[in-house]
Order: sequence, then C-alpha cells, then structure tokens
Amino acid sequence: MPELPHSHLILPQEPADKIFLEGPRSRFAEFCTLLRVMRDFLRGFRTLHFVGPCVTVFGSARVKPDDPHYELARKMGEAIARLGFTVMTGGGPGIMEAANRGAREAGGKTIGLNIRLPFEQYPNQYITPELNFEFHYFFMRKYWFAYLAKALVVFPGGFGTLDELFEILTLAQTHKLAKKILVIVYGKEYWNRVLNLEALADAGTISPEDVNGFTMVDTPEEAFEVLKEGLTRYHLQPQQARPVPEEGPEIAKTLP
Repeated sequence: MPELPHSHLILPQEPADKIFLEGPRSRFAEFCTLLRVMRDFLRGFRTLHFVGPCVTVFGSARVKPDDPHYELARKMGEAIARLGFTVMTGGGPGIMEAANRGAREAGGKTIGLNIRLPFEQYPNQYITPELNFEFHYFFMRKYWFAYLAKALVVFPGGFGTLDELFEILTLAQTHKLAKKILVIVYGKEYWNRVLNLEALADAGTISPEDVNGFTMVDTPEEAFEVLKEGLTRYHLQPQQARPVPEEGPEIAKTLP
C-alpha cells in the first residue's frame, strides 16, 4: 500500500481509539493524547481550509463495483463535482470509492478522511493525493465531516453510516448547527426497512418535525434535483458552479 502524505504523523500499529477509551491513564499519557488531538486539528485546519464547500457521501464499505449502488454513487459524485462542490467521503472502498471516483472523473477534488480499522478500511485510489488523511480517532474524523459539509448524501450502509447520519440529525435537532446541512437518504426500499422515525415520534421520543430531518429519494434524477435545489438555495454562488450542459448533468445522460 502506498504511503499516505501524512503517514509520518501516524503510529500505524497503535490502536489509538481503543487506548483512548480504556479509561484514565497516567497524566503524561493523557497529555500525549491531547497533543495528538491538537495535531490532527491543526493538520485539518491547515489543509482543508482552502478546499471550498463540500458534499459528504456516506455508505457501506462492503459494496462491490458490480453492485448497482456503486454505479449510482459514482454518478452522484460526478454530479456533485459538476455543481462545483468538493466530494468528501470516509476514503475507503465501496460507496466511498464510487463517490470519489465519480468526482475525480469529472475533474473535481475529492477528500478521503480515513481511519485505520482491522478490516475494510483502506484509502481508495481516487482521492486527491494531498487531501488523503488518516485520523487517530473517530470523533476527530466525524468533526471534519460536519465542519466542511454543506450537504450529506447517505447511501445504504451499516453501523458506521447510521452513526454518521444520526450524528448530523442530532446536531440539527439540538440546534448545534449554525448552517443548513441538506441530508439526502438514497434508497427507499433499504432505508424504509432500517429507519422508522415515525415510531419514535409516536412514542414521543422525538418531535413530529424531526421526522422531516432528511429527504428520501429513489432515483438518480430525483437525488440530483433535490441536491441541486438545496445547494443552490442555501450555499451555491453562481460563479462557483462548473458548467453543466442544458440537456442535464452526466448523472442523467448516462442512465440506461
């Protein structure tokens, strides 16, 4: 595996999250953890400050290139890049690779926020090299997902995808977000079986308006229109957008 741009700042064999969550350690060890967290913050602020507005794409790392969702995520990455936004993912395989790939093929920048795991997670080849990161801690990685994102597109995924989705929904529900983050959930058949927010509202554990925290879509055209309308309304300046042909974006032209 090729060396990452910031690999000299990483201790590859140290399970940082595991040690961090074991509980209190010596004061010197805790101080070293603080320095590492500060270093990850500084590294992110220094490099990511200039990448411009981003759209984050979440989804399963286990999706293979022959899965229909892989191609859909690839087309979505292309459409996002053509709108003038940087595509940001967790940097791994599956849906993340597909979104990075589509943006890269459309000439856009792509960010990969990696974290070392025992399996599944490795940086895909479509990340812009200088924007390929590997973080020590999950909470640090999740911070950058929220800090840079103007919108989220959530494809079918597992625990990690659900964690990231509900993190943003919770921040919005508790009014911790000063900006509008558009949330698009792709794949009604899958997500209707996984998510039942109406049950939470009926039980009184969330408010009825919380059910509308995201928009669920089921076709590439629908996803693109929701994304384009939301980004244009809340974030997109005309000079930021890449030219898109009048007959529609590539996401539509390449449909069967």
